[in-house]
Amino acid sequence: MKIIDFENKRLLLQRQLDREKTSSERNRLGQFATPPLLAENMVKHAISLLGSQSNINFLDPAFGTGSFFSALLNFKELENIKRVQGFEVDLCYEDGVRELWQNTNLKLDFVDFTRLLPPEKEPEQFNLIICNPPYTRHHHMSKEEKIRLQNLVVKSCGLHMSGLAGLYCYFLCLAHAWMTKDGIAGWLIPSEFMDVNYGKTIRNYLLKKVTLLQIHRFDATDVQFDDALVSSVVVWIKRSPPPENHKVLFTFGNSLTSPEVSKWVDSSILGYEQKWTRFPTSDIRGKSEHFCLSDIFEIKRGIATGDNKFFILTENEIKRHRIPNELIKPILPSPRYLKTNEVLADEKGIPIIERRLFLLDCHLPEGEVKEKYPELWEYLKMGEGTVSQRYLCRHRKVWYSQEKRDPAPLLCTYLGRRKSNDGRIFRFILNLSNAVAPNVYLLLYPRKNLADYFSSYPAKVREIWTILNALDPASLVEEGRLYGGGLHKIEPKELGNVDATSIIDSLPTVVRPPKAIQIGLFEDLR
Repeated sequence: MKIIDFENKRLLLQRQLDREKTSSERNRLGQFATPPLLAENMVKHAISLLGSQSNINFLDPAFGTGSFFSALLNFKELENIKRVQGFEVDLCYEDGVRELWQNTNLKLDFVDFTRLLPPEKEPEQFNLIICNPPYTRHHHMSKEEKIRLQNLVVKSCGLHMSGLAGLYCYFLCLAHAWMTKDGIAGWLIPSEFMDVNYGKTIRNYLLKKVTLLQIHRFDATDVQFDDALVSSVVVWIKRSPPPENHKVLFTFGNSLTSPEVSKWVDSSILGYEQKWTRFPTSDIRGKSEHFCLSDIFEIKRGIATGDNKFFILTENEIKRHRIPNELIKPILPSPRYLKTNEVLADEKGIPIIERRLFLLDCHLPEGEVKEKYPELWEYLKMGEGTVSQRYLCRHRKVWYSQEKRDPAPLLCTYLGRRKSNDGRIFRFILNLSNAVAPNVYLLLYPRKNLADYFSSYPAKVREIWTILNALDPASLVEEGRLYGGGLHKIEPKELGNVDATSIIDSLPTVVRPPKAIQIGLFEDLR
């Protein structure tokens, strides 16, 4: 049988298996098949990294239908592929995959890789690992499963994994003990570990336990997997201690073999840089001591209601259900319905906008509501057993109460995509109303000195808003995170890290943070 016949049959089998599960089922299991061209390019690159290691002992701990093994057969003679081991947990694959590879030297076991003991002797280990591990999110994993995996990672490489880590993080760390000395591994994984807090363990592993050779980041607008909204990277490592003055190659683009941008980055810089996705498209910034937004603003997420359809009401709905005015407050609509960046207000502080919405916010116990507000009680009964059992609601003392958020004078949108006209992704909103905001916004509350200054000079808020909207869009993008399809997100701490020097320079000296303590948060502004 020719090698190409293997690949054609494998692709037919893959399409058949994919059709047997819904997209949501495969999402829960983290199953996203590797595109054939990408598998081919990864194997080709891996062989070049192996160098003089002509004989290959190959392991794929999340085998699937065998895209990497198929590609390997195109580049290496069978006599040079000494051992091939695959592990796959999904028994739905077993019959078809076993039949496909029955005439090769593949040893295939349908078991959970994370439950296996690694080989103790080097002849039983592998000098080449290439894997597209499960992208299973942490919320699809039980608490008991996370604890089990965390304990295994401690044993494997002495690191402590966050409970927010996805299953792919555990695969990468647990495979460490399966590699030979100077063995090569290539991992096709989500790029989010490069930015998020839970990814710190993976970043530490890559910097301290192995030699990190290269990270290739794909353009997020070109999603590698048809049905997964993730931005992907390929990470190449060598199982050997990192040498002194080591540099890591960062590449970017749609092609692994022909990257659009490349940059060598000193590993010492990666030790303190929290946003690895800056590379290779952005410059190395080092340990700068600039002022940042968190020095002058306390930044919070907007209100998470637990069920927007139930708790956020229109004026007609308020009238129909006879909700008391004293138990509602104005709330801004989501950014796609807010056409202006300046929210004006009427004499009651209600936004003058097309889509006027109100938040039901009641902290009274049920008995008091039933006695004082019978119409509201009838409305709340509509949410008992459904809305009341949603995660946020059932963890509240009073399930229909809302977290406290005062109206913020300045807001920033939480999600966005690049706009072709001005390149801006995130919008800053000047809020002159008494409206609070839902959690699709970040709220900027001025710290004490600045708040006092705004009270004395209200017009200054507009000036600061103008400066915020004039910030270089790249400064926000670099601090945020990027998902497949070009979706950008920025969290409160990330927005807080944005350079605020231009704002500080516009303020009187008495309002500015003292230069003597300009690193970190400033006590006089708390």
